Amino acid sequence: MRRALGLLLCVTAGGQDWPHHGNDPGGSRYSPLKEITRANVARLKPAWVWKSGDVSDGKTHLLRSAFEATPIMAGGRLYVTTAFARLAALDPDTGRELWVYDPQLDKKKPHNLFINRGAAYWTDGKNERLLYGTLDGRLLSIDAATGKPDPAFGQQGVVDLRKGLAEEYPQAGIGLTSPPAIYKNLAICGSIVTDRDPLGPPGDVRAFDVRTGKEVWRFHAVPREGEPGNETWEKDSWRGRGGVNAWSILSVDQQRGLVFLPLTSPSYDFWGGDRKGANLYGNSVVALDAATGKLRWHFQTVHHDIWDYDLPAQPVLCEVQRGGRRIPAVAQITKMGFTFVLDRETGKPLFEVDEKPVPASPVPGEQAWPTQPVPRLPKPFARQSMKPEELTNVTPESRAHCAKLMQGATLGELYTPIGLNTTILFPGTNGGANWPGPAVDPETRTLYVNSMDVGMIFRMEQRPEGSVIPYRARSLGPGGDRFWDLKLNPCQQPPWGHLTAIHLDTGEFRWRSVLGVVDELIEKGLPPTGTSNLGGPLVTAGGLVFIGATNDSRFRAFDKETGKELWVFRLPASAHAAPMTYQGPKTRKQFVVIAAGGGNKYNSTYSDELVAFALP
Repeated sequence: MRRALGLLLCVTAGGQDWPHHGNDPGGSRYSPLKEITRANVARLKPAWVWKSGDVSDGKTHLLRSAFEATPIMAGGRLYVTTAFARLAALDPDTGRELWVYDPQLDKKKPHNLFINRGAAYWTDGKNERLLYGTLDGRLLSIDAATGKPDPAFGQQGVVDLRKGLAEEYPQAGIGLTSPPAIYKNLAICGSIVTDRDPLGPPGDVRAFDVRTGKEVWRFHAVPREGEPGNETWEKDSWRGRGGVNAWSILSVDQQRGLVFLPLTSPSYDFWGGDRKGANLYGNSVVALDAATGKLRWHFQTVHHDIWDYDLPAQPVLCEVQRGGRRIPAVAQITKMGFTFVLDRETGKPLFEVDEKPVPASPVPGEQAWPTQPVPRLPKPFARQSMKPEELTNVTPESRAHCAKLMQGATLGELYTPIGLNTTILFPGTNGGANWPGPAVDPETRTLYVNSMDVGMIFRMEQRPEGSVIPYRARSLGPGGDRFWDLKLNPCQQPPWGHLTAIHLDTGEFRWRSVLGVVDELIEKGLPPTGTSNLGGPLVTAGGLVFIGATNDSRFRAFDKETGKELWVFRLPASAHAAPMTYQGPKTRKQFVVIAAGGGNKYNSTYSDELVAFALP
């Protein structure tokens, strides 16, 4: 088959604000601001710091906090959500607190972590509203000027997201951690739902009227009887099926009236013997008519997922030029380390995708799908396998611990099903890439994506007779399923984290830089190893890629043309979030802002600081 070539241009915001989570509705994470450049970035200093006070190490409160929010800048104010789901308005030039709204999240209820990734902004030119969700299943509409709930929206500013979804499962959690997508007067919402049990609240995507809070449309992520895709569920296995939700960020093509969903795996994540079939629309990029919720197309990235390979990141809207014409496109990065570049109007891959045979499952009752889609280009940006001779050697203690974990284990290739024997696979359940997604530069047609190489280690264990499902995955790593040592350093030889620039004309890497350091290993004389990382990049017209993400409490700037690290700043905690940038309305300075919350699942240093940088 022919290799597809093309020019990729991203749809970007042209202003000096940052009005959407990824700056524009298509999630480019590109800014045209260029006061901060390659030549002066070394002079970048903290301009102000805002502390939310919302931080938890899991000792006082039940859960740990993860300050993962990306602020938005609109209407002359900076807006940010905290780990406890409070919403704050700040002066963009000084960080001075203007108002705070507190939805009074019950901190005694069990969730995954204290997480809220941001709010969405809507205006009709007169009224301004901020819409965001909570872990306990509320969609809120807040007046952007006053910080007060909009009394016309739902019940005094609140819509109950459990209503119509979760009544049959009163003990099951449902919530919203990512901001809604805004299309005209609609707030389009995904959700977080449980993936531990096969049955539970569905992952349906819904649109609500921004003015009234009334539900306008609903898309069944697991198609019901008579709907396209229902035939991919053997017998009645679609009924009551949990998962297949959009917990990450949606994208909108305002011109074409399309909304793009990154859907996740069906429940239960690791055993699908009770849901034989390809399981649409699990693990699919889905395009809907944004006004009606009607299906336009889908592309499934994993058939019958039994690895928890959710689509974790926002689909990025771009344009590919071929033969003198421009093709609107959407680029979807994955936990597996693949980048799928699809025609935005049809869902057809713009680089060839092969259905490659993969191993069968040894687990009784399981029926793994016989093939999986593998794009020929772009090349994978994350490790997808490991050989025994690649065992870590950074310290004798790490090597000994990891050798013990690996003893007798199956070192699988990508899409090897987890077996009854200890199974080690790459990438792990957090990727590869994760939720913040990539940044795309329209000037150079380059996609920038950060990734980590942390494997997973599991085995399938039979459950007692009468259990909900006969097999579950047992985590075998220190404190979870990750294949790392007692100091949380991966068990294979470094590097362990990268920032990769992918030239989307060719699918080839323009450059690839090691991302992150382990201070203890640097002190021992080892070169930079890279680290696990959760967060995303920002690319600017000033020639820079900014990124925190790394598990080393650093914020960095790279030359977007060469991948050379130009600036690094030590933060109070690791920044497991994506940065943003804007021009201050009074000072006219360019600010770069990032949430430094630490913690998450990778370290024990917690913080609540939002840090803004500017040139002196």
